[in-house]
Amino acid sequence: MTGLTKELTYTEQDYLRDTRAHIANVQRHMQAFATLLNARSLEHDISKLEEPEKSILHQNTEEYRRYRIGSQEYEAHLKKVKIALDHHYEMNSHHPQHYKNGVAGMDLLDVVEMFCDWMVACREHGDGDIVHSILENKKRFGYSDELAQILINTSVRFRKQSLMDQK
Repeated sequence: MTGLTKELTYTEQDYLRDTRAHIANVQRHMQAFATLLNARSLEHDISKLEEPEKSILHQNTEEYRRYRIGSQEYEAHLKKVKIALDHHYEMNSHHPQHYKNGVAGMDLLDVVEMFCDWMVACREHGDGDIVHSILENKKRFGYSDELAQILINTSVRFRKQSLMDQK
């Protein structure tokens, strides 16, 4: 060993200590994320229970559920309830319309809540086809192919998990 070079030894104990610290830190971050997501779940769409959303959506939900996401009837219906939807989008950040730059303004918590909302909404619109919903909303909101594929991959994982939970 020269005077300028110092030999370092990274022992197995060092590795185990550092790896355990890394795992614990990631766990803390994931648990914080889950806590934030859980808090959002308790507030999801609360604005639908207040005016101006409540009366407009109450009068139009039955009709709305008849239309397939992305259909001409669906799009016309969105215009019919515009006052309620404008308020809803203003109050709920899990909708791309909440942001001036759409999906690009969202954070990961918004995207997760949006995805869960779409999973339920597509079931309420008859066929329950989440992939159709993701692809229609890609056209509507202009998000990337990569985000569309991530959402589709997530829907596949949800479907597999759901099937496993039924066993």
